Amino acid sequence: MSNTTITRGRGRRIKAILAGGVVLGLGAAVTLAAWNDSEFAIGTFGSGDFNLEGATVADTFTEHDTPETAGVLDFEVSPENLAPDDVVYAPFAVRLDDTTTFDANVVVSQETTTGVLTGLTYEVLVTDTFGCAEGTTGEALIPAGTALGTVPADTDVALTAGADDAAGTPVNLCFVVTADEALTEGQDGSSTWEFAAESISTQ
Repeated sequence: MSNTTITRGRGRRIKAILAGGVVLGLGAAVTLAAWNDSEFAIGTFGSGDFNLEGATVADTFTEHDTPETAGVLDFEVSPENLAPDDVVYAPFAVRLDDTTTFDANVVVSQETTTGVLTGLTYEVLVTDTFGCAEGTTGEALIPAGTALGTVPADTDVALTAGADDAAGTPVNLCFVVTADEALTEGQDGSSTWEFAAESISTQ
């Protein structure tokens, strides 16, 4: 074999090695790609439920959410046949229903009056149990002597929501209406109260 032939052979081998080196270099670049990892967070949001209901009969709660569907107070003596010095009594209760998830503050206000209410005053007591009659005692929510058809300031009632899909504990009220000497013969009128509940945020 001539020297020329040997030289050419070496040249091919060198080129082949260089070519192989280029290929290996590209392979190394590919395998050194960066690793990636991700974390994700999700927040799910919803609202609670809130509903006030009332009862004019023990343990019979329902909604009276407009003046037209107001619960009629069940006075033990007919309030439509009053004479001076008569006193009549009627129970009422409010509570948060079994879907409610917030406590509430309830404010009592005067909704509407009709006719003549001269010579009639009232008070509202917060009582331990449902019921209202002569001798019933309790904390005065609305003080005695308040003119029928009016509501003083500061008539807030606190209500607590129930737990485990149960209704909240009711607040029992006793309406006491008194007629005095200013009552006029044949007069007729009505008074409607609103119990406005506002939820208390737990946040």
